[in-house]
Amino acid sequence: MQKTKILLAEDDENLGMLLREYLIVKSYDADWFINGEKAYKSFVKTHYDLCILDVMMPVKDGFTLAREIRMTNAEIPIIFLTAKSLKEDIIEGFKAGADDYICKPFSMEELLFRVEAIIRRTRKDIAGAAQTEYKLGDYMFYPNTQLLKYGSQEHKLTTKESELLKLLCANKNTILDRNFALKTIWVDDNYFNARSMDVYIAKLRKYLKEDPSVQIINVHGKGFKLIES
Repeated sequence: MQKTKILLAEDDENLGMLLREYLIVKSYDADWFINGEKAYKSFVKTHYDLCILDVMMPVKDGFTLAREIRMTNAEIPIIFLTAKSLKEDIIEGFKAGADDYICKPFSMEELLFRVEAIIRRTRKDIAGAAQTEYKLGDYMFYPNTQLLKYGSQEHKLTTKESELLKLLCANKNTILDRNFALKTIWVDDNYFNARSMDVYIAKLRKYLKEDPSVQIINVHGKGFKLIES
């Protein structure tokens, strides 16, 4: 079985070498780069399954790198490593395309747990039959290919966007419990993941705005409801 290949961008040489060696010991294939520019050059030439990006890097910072990666590959999972813990920075990270966010200092075990959780969620060979398409008003959603169609328009969703929309579709016209969604997709229902989910809900609303009969509404204190009138 082919190893999961990880792109690691970290400008702290000691931490970068340590993380790369730790991931290799844990049976991952990891390439480490000292700045965002070198990481991006490798990304466009090499297939990676996951990106771990430091935010504060020379030449090209992690947020800029993530946005460029997202332009090339909309669904590859991205984890940010950062010393920043301000809410505004974390929200900016999720807007840049992050799937997860780890504040320094962190334990190697925590990083491994988060990597494994993301790999489980994005693995394509999930056992069992799953619904392959959903009709939402004039939209068609294909979760296997992460594609949302509206007439001749097509929008490629990120992994998180697709997982969240799939949960909403599976619970259409009923309440999707907020904590259930967080633990299913983000594993942990902490504050930062909750804010991340709010960002993704806002993105999905934007994607579905062409058909007014399809709405995602907030249910105060409980969660969200995808309604199709």
